[in-house]
Amino acid sequence: MLQLPDIPFQALIFDCDGTLVDSMPLHYQAWVASLTHHQAPFAFSEDFFYSKAGVREQDVVKELNLEYGTQVDPDSVADYKASLFEKMIPQVPAVRPVADFARSMHGRVPMSVASGSEEHIVRGCLTANELLHLFDDIIITPRLVARGKPAPDMFLLAAERMGVKPQDCLVLEDGQSGIDAAKAAGMNWVFVPRSLR
Repeated sequence: MLQLPDIPFQALIFDCDGTLVDSMPLHYQAWVASLTHHQAPFAFSEDFFYSKAGVREQDVVKELNLEYGTQVDPDSVADYKASLFEKMIPQVPAVRPVADFARSMHGRVPMSVASGSEEHIVRGCLTANELLHLFDDIIITPRLVARGKPAPDMFLLAAERMGVKPQDCLVLEDGQSGIDAAKAAGMNWVFVPRSLR
């Protein structure tokens, strides 16, 4: 069951992957396949993958390059991974308690999505689960801001587009980088555990 804090809010911001939709296992499969395709010499464990939930894919590759002294092309890995994942989108189910909560709040408060994935991936996953219409076309992705999660930029832009103050927003997130971003934005947040999926 989704546990919500007993605090007032005037708007909701949802992460997508692992929060609204249970896409993380398929994202991991696509990551491993893309890294293998690019002959990346470093390990990419499932635990490491989950620890980077919400972080822009290119930034993850840059971090790994720094750690291992490698020169794997971040954009190429991200693009190939996205092309693999796109084929899997019809298989992505909703995280039912979060999706049901979003449906229950539709029309009652402004709602938006702030995701580390590319916009067409987010839209595809939401469309596959009949959720896209809930968010009044306010889909914030790293391309729209200077810094992705854990910086607050995406959440601050979401609040601006919804016409509410940051402190009046409640963020739903499954990743530490997203929680850090919510804190940096001065927003309250709810952690969505893997056990909900």
